[in-house]
Formats: sequence, C-alpha cells, structure tokens
Amino acid sequence: MTRPASIVSWPADVSQRFGRETLVVPHDLHTRPMFSDAGLEKLLDTYPRDKLGVFTMGYDPVDWQSWRVGKAGDMSGAELMQAVDEGRIWLNLRAANSHLPEYAALCDEIFADKEAHVSGLKTMKRDLGVLISSPNAQVFYHLDSPLVSLWQIRGTKHVRVYPPKAPYARPEQIEAVVLRETDEQIPFDLAWDQDAQDVTLDPGMMVTWAQNAPHRIVNGPMVNVSLSVEFMTPAALLRANVIYTNGVLRRRLQMEPEIQAGLDPRALGKLALARAFKAIQIQKAHEHKLTPSFDLREAIPGVREKVDA
Repeated sequence: MTRPASIVSWPADVSQRFGRETLVVPHDLHTRPMFSDAGLEKLLDTYPRDKLGVFTMGYDPVDWQSWRVGKAGDMSGAELMQAVDEGRIWLNLRAANSHLPEYAALCDEIFADKEAHVSGLKTMKRDLGVLISSPNAQVFYHLDSPLVSLWQIRGTKHVRVYPPKAPYARPEQIEAVVLRETDEQIPFDLAWDQDAQDVTLDPGMMVTWAQNAPHRIVNGPMVNVSLSVEFMTPAALLRANVIYTNGVLRRRLQMEPEIQAGLDPRALGKLALARAFKAIQIQKAHEHKLTPSFDLREAIPGVREKVDA
C-alpha cells in the first residue's frame, strides 16, 4: 500500500528523537484555507463560546501573576480577530477537535502522520487546540503533564525550552502540575535562559519537546496563530502515573521518591498504586476556575465600529 503524502518533513532518525528531545521540523498546514482570515473568523464564530479562553498578561517574563482571565461575550469572530490585532490578548481554543468536525479531521490527520513515521508510536488522549494571540504577547514559564507539539501557522514565536529536571523543574513542582494542585506555571529565574534551547518558529514549522520540559513563549511583533497539540503515549502515561504516585507519597508519607523511566518494576508498581489512589480519591484534583477580570469588548474600545466600517 502506498503511504499517503506526509504533512511533515520528518528527519530520517525521527523514531530515535521524537518525544525524547527538542525536535524542530517543517510542515505544510499553514497553507490551508481553514487558516485564512475568513477561516479563522468562522472558527471563532462556531467554537463554543463558553469554552473560549481569553487572557491578557504583563510584560515582565517573571511576573506570571499578571496573567488574567477575561470574557468575550457575544463578540463576532471578526471582532475577536480585530481585538487580537490591537490588544495584548491570548485566545485559547482548547480541544477544538472535540467540538468541530473540521478540526477533528485535522487532528486525525496529524496523528496518522505521526504514527506512520515514528516507529512504534501509539497515541491517546489527543487534544488539538488553536492559539490566536496578539503581537508581542507571551506565555509564562510553565510545564505540561502530557507530550506537546506546537505548530506555527501565522507570525513568529520565540520558544525557549528548558531541561525537565532541577533546578528548572523540581520533582515536587512537576508533581503539583500532575496532581493539579496548581496551574502549569512554576517559579522561573531569568538566569536559566543561558541553559535553554532557543527556537524561532516561523509559519510552516513545528516543535516538540521532552515530556514535562518547562518552556516559555514570546510572540514576534505580529498576530500569531498556532496549533497546540497535546497527547499521551503508553510511556508518557506511565511516567505521568509514576509522578502522580510520587506526589501522593511525598505529601502523605513525607517520602522523597524518584521518577523511574521505562518499564522499571518500581514504575509498574507505582502505576498500580496510582490506579488505586485514583479509585479511592486519596488525592483529589483541585479546581482552578478563575473569575474573569476584564471584558474584552470594553478593553479594546471601538472594535465593532472598525469591523463594521
């Protein structure tokens, strides 16, 4: 059977590198009509408004507490795009693949391509989100529990990726993210930039990094559009469960456990413990629902008049 054309130009050694290191590769998704102005406005009009994440932030890369949640009300897709162009806004359309058939098909295509080219790769818990953000906007230093790939569609992003180990991410900080005790932000020291991998993403580039690697992002001086694709593999899910169990042991029994990699017998034992802990809810996840602190229409005055003009 002939393999379908790939949407990514994968390197020959992708199977050895994928998920283990920071990998930057070209793709062709940025050329698709769904990411035209009209396509993005349609996306914003049809994506469930109660699921839309609206954020703003300050300029200091250390001041993550300046990250604020807003609301978009009944603003149209055209108005939202205008607000992004004029403001300091980050729109997050999480799990677009769960809400819109066009993005469900795109998600399937992306993962079929990955699994066809990365030997033995099996993925699950797939989440394809769309990020639409203002010129010079930033996302503060944080880490994710699942594996992540970031696909640049419009504009330029400057991504810094840090090693997934202390001091950049201490075990208890990774545990706090996995246990959902906190949002994904963790303390950051600007001096760590000297140890980061710097990646400049232009349209048609994708970057993926090792699981739990901290990272931060700063936009170039133009509107940015990206796809944020989160997923798990069996190995990544095992690691997440090991970290979950470590977090419970540290908090309940004051132990100082280590993260075991691969099919280490201790890791498999912790997988069983994680399932047991979750079944009896020994460590409940915390809900972090932030109350919107600004109205996007009021924050960007005159948007409707400009769109209607």
